[in-house]
Amino acid sequence: MSVALLWFRRDLRLQDNPALQAALEAGHQVVPVYIHAPHEEGEWAPGAASDAWRQRSLAALDGELRARGSSLVLRAGDSLEALQALIEQSGAEAVYWNRKYEPATQPRDAAIKRTLRGQGIDAQSCNGSLLFEPWDIATQQGQPYKVFTPYWRNVLSHWHLPPLQAAPQSLGGHAFESLALDELRLAPALDWDAGFWEHWQPGEAGALEALSVFEEGALRGYREQRDLPDRIGTSRLSPHLHFGEIAPWRIAHALEGLRSAGTDADIDGYLRQLGWRDFAYHLLHHFPKTPTDNLNPRFDRFAWATPSAAQLRDWQRGNTGVPIVDAGLRELWQTGYMHNRVRMIVASYLCKHLRAHWLHGARWFWDTLVDADLANNTMGWQWVAGTGADAAPYFRVFNPVTQAEKFDPQARYISRWVPELAALPVKARFAPWQHPLLLAAHAPGYPRTPLVDLAAGRDAALAAYRQSGAG
Repeated sequence: MSVALLWFRRDLRLQDNPALQAALEAGHQVVPVYIHAPHEEGEWAPGAASDAWRQRSLAALDGELRARGSSLVLRAGDSLEALQALIEQSGAEAVYWNRKYEPATQPRDAAIKRTLRGQGIDAQSCNGSLLFEPWDIATQQGQPYKVFTPYWRNVLSHWHLPPLQAAPQSLGGHAFESLALDELRLAPALDWDAGFWEHWQPGEAGALEALSVFEEGALRGYREQRDLPDRIGTSRLSPHLHFGEIAPWRIAHALEGLRSAGTDADIDGYLRQLGWRDFAYHLLHHFPKTPTDNLNPRFDRFAWATPSAAQLRDWQRGNTGVPIVDAGLRELWQTGYMHNRVRMIVASYLCKHLRAHWLHGARWFWDTLVDADLANNTMGWQWVAGTGADAAPYFRVFNPVTQAEKFDPQARYISRWVPELAALPVKARFAPWQHPLLLAAHAPGYPRTPLVDLAAGRDAALAAYRQSGAG
């Protein structure tokens, strides 16, 4: 039987894996391989939280492979060299993989495909992560979209979900040696991630469990409750989607099967979020400089402030004196995750009240989020900063106090992540600097005032926008 290498990257699953299915349908014996090559990711090599997740996800994938008579071959170094070495050792006739779309990896993968084909190897890539490829959807003029609503309208006019594919019951064994997973040095030397795993189960089984929990729980009422951080009102599938532990079309199939008079709006609301995810990749593909450059060039003249190291550290560690902001950043520090509504509040405070460049926040999220995803991270930060596609207008500056009062009205989220404020009356937890005696009595270690006065920070941001002409 002919041999094919199955090159795993961010598609760490056996169900609904187009590259795996294509290799099996071609009649190949599959040798699964993962190559650790962070140096090929450019300036956006995976962050520490992502690596911690990847360690556990790779272990889970290897367990699934071993249950089917195979195992994951681990390599480190240059991807092409590792593949060529395995081709020589195995006599493989083909290499299959699922595509990645980052600016550094797209040209690398294209070069690998050309080289392998030039050497007589059948190199094939597939779409294993998106509902629609970034180049599949275009305006009537053949241009990329910069606004989500017409993009989504076009997507819905072409809506078609790939069929579901079960994981193979067995995969033939192989005799190739592998690095030990610990040799990749993905796990942190100090167990700062220990608290993460009370909240997450990396791997395909964990992704399917998270989908089941979502179907039975947060799906009903999703459109209203997804903005409430004091409860589980979201799917919590984002890290599983990022690492390819579940296909987006499996989620869509599952939700479509639950339609009823009471759930249609919630299902449509969640499918729209999958559409935003595709839209982020659409933007990243067509505007590959946006991880570091403003999509809207008018903001190149904007007068960003230069935050001090102390200010940035206080923001990063959740010590700004603004409770909803601090709660989000402490949730991130302790769990590797932050509620989506709170991400917007936290980002707005950094970019507009502190007037720090959005890259400061993008890089911090990149290193600390378990669902850190270049396309979504870039789109989200540029949206909040006003510099990107479909962006929040320059004059939209989230007031973190009113946002907390609206979306965390009992201050339960604040109390959970900033427990020193829990003894204050609910109203005082939103803006404790307005209640200095209570703050001094019950939370003497909490900042007396925010890093920047909210009104002054907002006024300074609006003045800077107007002066630069960006608004």
